[in-house]
Amino acid sequence: MITIYHNPRCSKSRASCELVTSSNAANEPVEVIEYLKTPLTVEQLKSLHALLGGPLRDMMRTNETEYAELGLDASTSDDQLYEAIAKHPILLQRPIVVRNGRAVIGRPPENVAALFV
Repeated sequence: MITIYHNPRCSKSRASCELVTSSNAANEPVEVIEYLKTPLTVEQLKSLHALLGGPLRDMMRTNETEYAELGLDASTSDDQLYEAIAKHPILLQRPIVVRNGRAVIGRPPENVAALFV
C-alpha cells in the first residue's frame, strides 16, 4: 500500500502523485488522503514522523501564517507541535508519501522516487 498525504492545490503534491503513478509498476494500491479535509490525529502524526525520521519541524510548513500566529518557536515542545498540526493541518508539510514502512516528503517531488528503488 502506498499512502499519499496530499493537497490538490499544491503543484509539488500533484507532481508527486504523478510520480507515484508512473513509478508504481507493480500496481500497488494507492490511498490518497487529502489531509486538509481529513486531518491526522496526534497519534497518526507521531507514527508518520517516526517513518520520516529527522526533526519534527521538518514535517511542518513553518512559513504558514498559522505557525507565526500560534507562536510556535524553538521553545515549543514536540507535543505542542503535534497538537498544532492536528488542529491546523495546513502546518503539515506536503506531500508526504509512505511505502513499505518508509516515508519521504515530496519536496522536491523527485524525493518520492527513492521509495521505488
